[in-house]
Amino acid sequence: MSGGLLVAGTTSDAGKSVVTAGICRWLVRRGVKVAPFKAQNMSLNSFVTREGAEIGRAQAMQAQAARVEPTALMNPVLLKPGSDRSSQVVLMGKPVGEMSARGYHGGRQEALLGTVTDCLEQLRSTYDAVICEGAGSPAEINLRRTDIVNMGIARAARFPVLVVGDIDRGGVFASFFGTTALLSAEDQALVAGYLVNKFRGDVSLLEPGLDMLYGLTGRRTYGVLPYAHGLGIDEEDGLRVSLRGAVRESVVAPPHGEDVLRVAVCAVPLMSNFTDVDALAAEPGVVVRFVDRAEELADADLVIVPGTRGTVKALAWLRERGLAEALVRRAAEGRPVLGICGGFQVLGERIEDEVESRAGVVDGLGLLPVRIRFERDKTLARPVGSALGEPVEGYEIHHGVADVRGGEPFLDGCRVGAVWGTHWHGSLESDAFRRRFLVEVARAAGRRFVPAPDTSFGVLREEQLDRLGDLVEEHADTDALWRLIEGGAPAGLPFVPPGAPPSGAGAPESRGAAPDPAPQSPEGLEFAGSAGSRGQGLELARPAEATPQELELSGTAGSTPQGLGLARSAEATPQGLGEAAVVHVDQEAK
Repeated sequence: MSGGLLVAGTTSDAGKSVVTAGICRWLVRRGVKVAPFKAQNMSLNSFVTREGAEIGRAQAMQAQAARVEPTALMNPVLLKPGSDRSSQVVLMGKPVGEMSARGYHGGRQEALLGTVTDCLEQLRSTYDAVICEGAGSPAEINLRRTDIVNMGIARAARFPVLVVGDIDRGGVFASFFGTTALLSAEDQALVAGYLVNKFRGDVSLLEPGLDMLYGLTGRRTYGVLPYAHGLGIDEEDGLRVSLRGAVRESVVAPPHGEDVLRVAVCAVPLMSNFTDVDALAAEPGVVVRFVDRAEELADADLVIVPGTRGTVKALAWLRERGLAEALVRRAAEGRPVLGICGGFQVLGERIEDEVESRAGVVDGLGLLPVRIRFERDKTLARPVGSALGEPVEGYEIHHGVADVRGGEPFLDGCRVGAVWGTHWHGSLESDAFRRRFLVEVARAAGRRFVPAPDTSFGVLREEQLDRLGDLVEEHADTDALWRLIEGGAPAGLPFVPPGAPPSGAGAPESRGAAPDPAPQSPEGLEFAGSAGSRGQGLELARPAEATPQELELSGTAGSTPQGLGLARSAEATPQGLGEAAVVHVDQEAK
């Protein structure tokens, strides 16, 4: 059995994803066969593996840091928000239904822990080390009883826990102490220590505080990572900057030609896979910004309508803000527009949606001769092809099926004048194609922009991952980290009072749970007795009284039904679905 470590955080966005990636890159450079793992992830930023499974893009990035092929084992449960109150549940890379926040946290996910622990055990049997990423904070006391992504998975695997804190936000000492003090004695026994992230200044000024923290908790700090500018690494759940700001902190290199090229990305609701524009931002002389006002499109040389988990909602948002009218005007003037996935669907003539929004037939913007029909089965693919005379690779994640009725072929979509549309995510990471596309955009926009001939997005990505590995190697106590990974948490770690509140003390466990969502139709989930295969051995039994408003994933046969019950079929064990706990919802998407 391999060693392992859980990287937890004092808050969402403390740096768990990048620290996990940095540890993976440091380990693989010293010859350790390592894999990343996150039991449950909440993100609209996802990826498709070679076997056609959808996982969080952060885990795909961490797999690249570990120099291994990403698989569904590395992220068995993915939640894709469809509103503030509900998410699509993706289990082992395949969608199995919509679930409300209340239903998800209601103690009815017993079937999932078996899947999660089986995946982790398979990775541990194959790799020398598994570096797990937690979600949110391990001290979310309202969720601890049902947690399997933070201390729940640490307890199941007996993994030591390293708690990461973002000192740039302030309050890091209180966060470290409070996180520890709100855990039970059994959980505290696995919390080995802390890692300070995003420190600016002289570390010697921090050391007295670290000494006092050790005196208060009996736990050491394993490193102080400096604030690193310009890391364009895939983010897990949210944009790194304001939606009206420049893409992340990328340094804009001087243009290779005489002009810069300005790219405006419409910040549509439920935006997914916004990393599609990272490759553009990596080009010298290309400035990429997220915008939400029609007037911000005026000086853009290219406008991108990105992917979204809510195509009809995004279309309404574009119309409400005047962006739809501005896009139609641009198309009429021959000024470049690119629609990707949901953005491609928006640019078409008509959308027929009885699956995602259940809005029925909705008119699109009519800029491309395409009609979209949403299907319950999700397309998950890794297509390879060519466009503009250059090879292209990408990945597809969508319910909408395109009926292309004209225009010039463009990947799986089409082009009319200066308007392009495709379902392919990631196509702009193909260097030669990206350069040819930018030449086309510059010509249509009347810009004297010339793409640099030698920009390699893959090389830049590797350099960034190496930077993460360098941060760990140079600023963490790697010998002590390796002892944790190999041997587990130190024995005799002291208890920090008061510990976790007793069950039922204080606020009820349901406090803070989101209200039930508007009616959602389950996708890919089968009612008991219907024909077809059961996804991962899950079978849905619907109470006779259940109305559509009551449909909600719930628990095992013995649990109190809340509409749509999740029953475990007798023969269903292919993915180790077993007895266990509720999955923790990561709040980072918010």
